[in-house]
Amino acid sequence: MNVEPGFDTHLLEFLLLGLAQDPELQPLTFGLFRSMYLITVLGNLLIIRAVISDSHLHTPMYFFLSNLSFVDICFTTTTIPKMLVNIQTQSKAISYAGCITQIHFFVIFPELDIFLLTVMAYDRYAAICQPLHYMVIINHQLCVMLVLVSWVGSDLHAILQSLMEFQLSFCTHLEIPHFFCELNEVVHHACSDTILNDLVIYITAVLLRGSPLTGILYSYCKIVSSIHAISSAQGKYKALSTCASHLSVVSLFYGTSLGVYLSSAVIQNSCSIATASVMYTVVTPMLNPFIYSLRNKDIKRALRRLPEKD
Repeated sequence: MNVEPGFDTHLLEFLLLGLAQDPELQPLTFGLFRSMYLITVLGNLLIIRAVISDSHLHTPMYFFLSNLSFVDICFTTTTIPKMLVNIQTQSKAISYAGCITQIHFFVIFPELDIFLLTVMAYDRYAAICQPLHYMVIINHQLCVMLVLVSWVGSDLHAILQSLMEFQLSFCTHLEIPHFFCELNEVVHHACSDTILNDLVIYITAVLLRGSPLTGILYSYCKIVSSIHAISSAQGKYKALSTCASHLSVVSLFYGTSLGVYLSSAVIQNSCSIATASVMYTVVTPMLNPFIYSLRNKDIKRALRRLPEKD
């Protein structure tokens, strides 16, 4: 039975098969993902609170970092709570509306991560390559505008993908071999023609992921060139240390997401792809606060001061 677009879509539901098919592994999966979700939320909230409460962190770099932490909380909240509810209730169902909504927000927050990481790379470029003009170039108005443009661009992309999904026809009781409604999986389970959807997904992936990565690589080429021109070893170390955390997060995010993309192209096992997706959808947002707090003296100092302000 097919469901035409706009007709009785409220009766349609998808089945999220999740990661562990063995019922004996469900409690372990529930406990593991609940713990990772709590660590992600608490860790990123601590970063946000540290930035807000410490006046020394009221700078463009930490303004972008607090926005990144907020986006990471939203990123994991898009998928993990629904997965935990399904495990707890022993249900795999998600409604058509719920699936489209999940796709919408899952498009927004990874794109925001990418845009913010790109903006942060530009911030480091301006700080190291144009230090005398840094405060003029990266002013408060520009910071707010860059974050606002990131949100608007990500939301427009999500709206486009959602509208494309509404044009598809689906068969009832669709099984998605994933723990969330992943865009490609849902599209490829449609009963109608998906050539246009595939084309839009491919073009937006190249433009909205490849272009920011090019910007990040260009920024770091300029940064490395400027650091190489610094005469003192201490000056080089200080410049590198301001980039270390950001470069680690960029490498982790792009490395894991690219790994999932390549594995999906080579490996046809959907369960393996779903397991690999955990790295950039769950593990990366969880590790970001640790990367910034462990490798950043300002953040560590602000976190130590938090109990004094309570």
